[in-house]
Amino acid sequence: MSRTLSITISSATVRWAAVAVGVGILGLALIGPNGGPRNAVAAETATPEHTISVTGIGRVLLRPDTADVRLGVVVQRPTATEARAAAATAMTAVVDVIRKAGIADADIQTSSLSLQPVYDYNKNSTPPPLVGFQVVNTVNIVVRDLAKVGRLVDDAIAAGATSVDGVTFRVDNPTDAEAKARKAAVDDARAKANALASAAGVSIVGVSAISEVSAPIPYPQYESAKVAADGAGTPVLPGTTEISVSVSIVYRIG
Repeated sequence: MSRTLSITISSATVRWAAVAVGVGILGLALIGPNGGPRNAVAAETATPEHTISVTGIGRVLLRPDTADVRLGVVVQRPTATEARAAAATAMTAVVDVIRKAGIADADIQTSSLSLQPVYDYNKNSTPPPLVGFQVVNTVNIVVRDLAKVGRLVDDAIAAGATSVDGVTFRVDNPTDAEAKARKAAVDDARAKANALASAAGVSIVGVSAISEVSAPIPYPQYESAKVAADGAGTPVLPGTTEISVSVSIVYRIG
């Protein structure tokens, strides 16, 4: 009499068996040929780069060719209407003088215009009494002939200007000077790197990185001769302008 053996395997049992087989295969994959563990990702060994980091500075001195002049009119009157009218008359006369000096309209720009009440705070009263209104009108002027600066200031004051807020000298197109300063900065950095490498007994084999630390900024110097208007006018000292560039360079050494 024959006997039939029936075996029933549930779906859950099949799933767990599959997981066990997968884990076993993964374990075999992580074992090297000699039975030791095998790295999943081989780490690449790189030789660290040896460098010298230095900062170089380049400076170029040159004579400015442009002046920025700021002239203003400050007027106080009992009423706002009177203050506005007086300030308008004075500034119109100042602008006429500026134009007669050969300054183009494109180089004349209103920089501020304000109307404010004026109170007397010396009296012990609350609120303080209103004593009038003040108008402030200021223009910025670009003067491209430095010989005109002194006379322009004198004539503007004579026409009604009540303030000269500042005279700044600069180079209108500093591109060439910036290029020279930038090259000087790189040369300065290389000289410093050579000195460091020589002292350390190594040699420079290349450049790893280079960057400009700061943008060129003109700095006024005041040792040059003065420029004055004809006659006994206001003396103006344009001096010299410094274009400065700073670079940071990382050199490879070996």
